[in-house]
Amino acid sequence: MIAADTRKAVFLLHESGMAVRQIARQFGLSRQSVDAIIDQRGEMPAVERTPKTKLDPDLLRQLHRECDGWVQRVQEKLQEQHGIAVKYSTLTRTLRHLGITQHSESRCARVPDEPGAEMQHDTSDYFVQFGEQRVKVVGSLIYLRYSKRRYLQFYRAFNRFKMKCFLHRALMHWGYAAGQCIIDNTNLARYIGTGARAVISPEMAAFARERGFIFVCHEKGHSDRKELVSYCTLRGR
Repeated sequence: MIAADTRKAVFLLHESGMAVRQIARQFGLSRQSVDAIIDQRGEMPAVERTPKTKLDPDLLRQLHRECDGWVQRVQEKLQEQHGIAVKYSTLTRTLRHLGITQHSESRCARVPDEPGAEMQHDTSDYFVQFGEQRVKVVGSLIYLRYSKRRYLQFYRAFNRFKMKCFLHRALMHWGYAAGQCIIDNTNLARYIGTGARAVISPEMAAFARERGFIFVCHEKGHSDRKELVSYCTLRGR
């Protein structure tokens, strides 16, 4: 599902005269999706959910190919282009049952949501169109797991110093730091090891300690440990 603020931004850019192709590139959307958002004037579509939805296997195979296996995008296209609302869990189960996708590796241990206990940080690459030039930028986002509060900034390049600047600004903006910050096994914060065996760089450990939290690396191969922060960002293109 495309977020409400993204839909509003798409419609406002269209109203200001920006071309559909350029809008699609900037937000990483298909032109069909942009056209649908414009038709809906940037509002969330009203979809009636039925108790049971029969999914056409051929349509699912086609959309899965078009979306390069990105199931979340398949879900969006089903709703926006075909008027079919289906839960993500139902869609993934159906795709596995039809043999379109394979069972994923076992997930890491589930972590209960506790207010104020955890925040998650990740970066994603984006390509933004500036006139005729397509420029790569890095989106850095930190996410409070329980409240789903987010803080996002973009950089032309991202290093350890900029990571500290970003986190400092985010925590000053919130006026709060959760007890632990889940990160991937990036060498921007990690000195050696992975997952539970990771040793955080003394510089970054001291930075976190001064602000009342610790860095925790997710286990190697368990990027789903930070799936919520990934869901909240636009997919890099």
